[in-house]
Amino acid sequence: MTEELPASLDIAVRVASAAFAIVFALVVASAVATPVANLAVRIGLVDDGGNGWRLLRTLGQFAGFLLAVTGYLVLTDQRDLLRFSRPSIREVGIVVGAGVGLLAIQYGTLFALQQIGLSTGQNRAVVPAGDPVEYYLAMVAVSLLVVGPVEEVLFRGVVQGGLRRAFDAPPAVLIASVLFGLVHLSGIQGTPAERWAYVGVVIVLGCVLGYLYERTGNVLVPGLAHGVYNAAIYAVLLAGAI
Repeated sequence: MTEELPASLDIAVRVASAAFAIVFALVVASAVATPVANLAVRIGLVDDGGNGWRLLRTLGQFAGFLLAVTGYLVLTDQRDLLRFSRPSIREVGIVVGAGVGLLAIQYGTLFALQQIGLSTGQNRAVVPAGDPVEYYLAMVAVSLLVVGPVEEVLFRGVVQGGLRRAFDAPPAVLIASVLFGLVHLSGIQGTPAERWAYVGVVIVLGCVLGYLYERTGNVLVPGLAHGVYNAAIYAVLLAGAI
């Protein structure tokens, strides 16, 4: 896409392209998610603002992400950007271990922040709009099979993958992770300090996921690890709600 450009211009184009991919995904997701959920309300499938509405909106959002990723790869002629394959037995082990490790990193980071008098905000996605057991049970499956894999296709596959064509691995992983963290800012409840603390934790987790992608060359590995991590969070919430 940027062949024979001066190095500085190539870097600028790659960063701008990564930012565009994210904005494009958010716009497409917004255009899909709310209309789908509202249509379900109008035809009586779900209650407005309830758990069913939120779940449909989540599924619509990530369907929009996939549509945007497909469109981006076609528009930029970078169909070879994504690297994925069926996970090997070794990679399945990495997925499980990384999912547990991400959870440990989160709780360890939260504990460390508490020692200095800081806390993080709360992600709106973990707040049910009805029966918490029903919601958390559904989100375990949605997180594992949809949210984790699709977010990694976008942020590790497209964004980090594109940045790697202009940067070495460490800066590409870091930039993609910072963008990943910033995207979560609008969905966090709390004071400004709590919201930014949450973003900081997400950036750390993003760096781990980016490292996994670099080491395995298979976006399904961080995707499923992310899914295991998210599903584990909802499983903990589910256990507390039963």
